Amino acid sequence: MKIRLLIADDHPIFRRGLRDVIEAERDLEIVAEESDGAAALETITRLHPDLVVLDIDMPKRGGLEVVRALGKADALPPVIFLTMYDDEELFDEALDLGVMGYVLKESATREIVEAIRTVAGGKPYISGQMSRALLSRSGRTIPFPGGKDLDQLSDAERRVLRLIAQGKTSKAIADELHLSPKTIDNHRTNIASKLNLRGTHALLKYALRHQRELSD
Repeated sequence: MKIRLLIADDHPIFRRGLRDVIEAERDLEIVAEESDGAAALETITRLHPDLVVLDIDMPKRGGLEVVRALGKADALPPVIFLTMYDDEELFDEALDLGVMGYVLKESATREIVEAIRTVAGGKPYISGQMSRALLSRSGRTIPFPGGKDLDQLSDAERRVLRLIAQGKTSKAIADELHLSPKTIDNHRTNIASKLNLRGTHALLKYALRHQRELSD
């Protein structure tokens, strides 16, 4: 089955470039394009696409505002944000709102197809350049307020956190480690408690920022 997409970006030349790349793939179908956030919100609500690619900075309503409105209406499809900036605060807010993908515009034509398929499969996708920027900032000890040191984690907990950073679900982690999903959920709870992490995506954000340390 094809993945039905809506694209919203206020730059027609950039939008055309994305469309050309996406439409070259047989399993991807663009059902609508919009040039501002207000129109995007209306069309998403009307057409219910499988996935939405949104510019984070658009006229009338920005990407964050569109996602907030869809979330309040309980009508939020998987979302990939496009942005010119590797802004950490915007990235944090996007994750908190449930955004699954974050792609820098300068690499969008190279990464957009992989990002779409990854997010459509239920996994997060962070632009490679964005990941490197986050990792360079996380070379220090604490990634955000409340974070504590990784040394508090057991080897099993570190393995679980490493797989969380790869976007794997509890079931996928359980299958890989030959454990039950309940055991993985217990590990997740213990990790969050030890690191003093709170919030829906706090574990994922922490794991992404500590990928380098977790892979050592």
